[in-house]
This record gives sequence, structure tokens and C-alpha cells, in this order.
Amino acid sequence: MWPDASQTIELLDRAGQGDAAAVNGLLERHRTALRRMIELRLDRQLQRRVDASDVVQDVLVEASRRLSEYLATRKLPFHLWLRQMARDRIIDAHRRHKVAGRRSIDREQSLAAPAFADQSAIDLLGQLRDRELTPAAAATQHELELRFQAAVDRLDEPDREVIAMRHFEQLSNQEVAQALGLSEPAAGMRYLRALRRLRAMFDEVPSLSGRA
Repeated sequence: MWPDASQTIELLDRAGQGDAAAVNGLLERHRTALRRMIELRLDRQLQRRVDASDVVQDVLVEASRRLSEYLATRKLPFHLWLRQMARDRIIDAHRRHKVAGRRSIDREQSLAAPAFADQSAIDLLGQLRDRELTPAAAATQHELELRFQAAVDRLDEPDREVIAMRHFEQLSNQEVAQALGLSEPAAGMRYLRALRRLRAMFDEVPSLSGRA
């Protein structure tokens, strides 16, 4: 999902030398991935009032303003630094949504966004399905996708987040650990627990025909 790291490092080096074109290129090449990450996490209700493109633009403007600060330390890979700012913006947007007296975000499923209908979701669904499940027993792929979404919606926020990071942002375990401030073994364990819970939730969701 995120741009190639080696090219990003090259652009960062050039940006550090004062190359304005490198700065623009650096930000633009992350725009699409940043938008997808934001769309994945914006609540459905909030998406009706907040354009993901506006959030992306705000993040890129902030990144441009703070780039010299980032270049001085580079404590995180650039894409993790960007997504950290994006997460802050999303949290702020949800807080404003609550203050406005609209539907409580606490009851929303932050990952119940259209991105869960992409190929990554289908691939993950394949891992969770019973290998003995026949086409007749499974009914239709659409029904399975609905059950999968229902299972995701029942997970708590930490579980949804780590699954989104691994399967939809395609971050490595090392990157997840850096983003969450965990050790790599702890990040790996959190992911495995979340995957087990998702499998259990999926098995518990009844089919449209009423069968488990």
C-alpha cells in the first residue's frame, strides 16, 4: 500500500539538502496511500460530512511545515510519521463530531468502511473460512462477505486496528510495532490474538439462512 521505502529515503536525502522538487515529490507519492488509510478509518456517518481528500491535504500541509523537524531525527519511517499525523486528524474529526451532538462515535465501528470490501478482505476471509465449507453450504460469496463484515464490527478497536494495519495497509510486524510503540514480539502476539478473535467472531455470525 505504501510507496517503496528506498525511493522515499532517496527523496528524503534530497529534501534534506534543500531540494524543493524532492519535497513535493515525496508528499505527492504518499497521497494515494494516505487517502486509503484515512478512508479506512473515517466513520461512515462522518464520511458524509468530512471529505477524506481534505484530511489528506491537511496532513500533507502539516508534513511540509514540519519536514525539517522530521529530517533532524527520523525516529520513524516516513510513512509511519505521516499516518501518525493522519490518525491525530481523524481523532480530532471524530471528537468534533461528538461535540456537535451528533451520533456518538463510541458506538461506531471505525473500520467498518468501504475498504473492507477490497481484495485484501477477500484474501483474509479465505484464511478464516472453514476449509471444509462447500459452495452450497456457504451460500454465496456476498453472504460470506456480509458475515465477515459483521465479525469485524464485533471486534474491539485494538483488534480492528492491528488487522487493518497488517492486511489493509500491508505493514510488516516491525512497522506495526514501531507505530504502536510495542516490541516486535508483543506486536506479533497482538496480531495473532486479533486474528483468532476474528475467526471466532466469524464462526459465530449466523448466515442469512439462519444457520451458524
